[in-house]
Amino acid sequence: MLNIRCRGLEFREIQAVIFDKDGTLENSTNFLYQLAQKRARLIDSQIPGVGEPLLMAYGILGGRLDPAGLMAVGSRPESLIASSAYVAETGRDWIAAKNLVEQAFDEADKTITNDVREMYPGSRELLTALHATGVKLGILSNAPSDDVQDFVTQQQLGALLSLQMGADGEITKPDPSLFLTACDRLQVSPSHTLMIGDSAGDIEMTQRAGGMGCIAVAWGAAAPHLKKASVVIDRLSEIEIF
Repeated sequence: MLNIRCRGLEFREIQAVIFDKDGTLENSTNFLYQLAQKRARLIDSQIPGVGEPLLMAYGILGGRLDPAGLMAVGSRPESLIASSAYVAETGRDWIAAKNLVEQAFDEADKTITNDVREMYPGSRELLTALHATGVKLGILSNAPSDDVQDFVTQQQLGALLSLQMGADGEITKPDPSLFLTACDRLQVSPSHTLMIGDSAGDIEMTQRAGGMGCIAVAWGAAAPHLKKASVVIDRLSEIEIF
């Protein structure tokens, strides 16, 4: 079994390592920022005045993407519901609000595409080194499964991963059932499964599911939202296999 050391903390007899995608393996910050801007503009064109409040709800603050905000860590259905609530506050009935937002989201998806994906430094190297030990590896993301699979295909990671799992329904992080389902698919024990992520959702999900622990990567930014992680690191190269 795999042993990992990270800033003096050791994780022993690891059966599997599960990674988040956005903000952990994939640097999707610019894509998510542009997508949030497009969604807000399209909705504002139909309901003038809601654009700025929507951007704040998405976690666009001071011209940057909040790593703890809705756009960075929430699922598409969660963003849709949040946006629909803002529209409904203007007097639209709920069905009309949801339809308007769904149309805006679909139009934004056609315009803002994630065709060129960028992996964070050290992520490919870490996946390769972990795979060489024989440990099972997977991705568990709040993004849709087809987005996870597109990322894996584009980056040619399929041979390294035993699990490519997204959140396709109403169940999203930090619901522990996602982690438990991932472990079941990998045929490993949750208590011997390590999570590596970048959000409070990753941390809480792992804890509630009885996981071994969660290594949170902050990429050098201040990260008070990660304080409950087993350990917080600035880069994936800090993870040592022994």
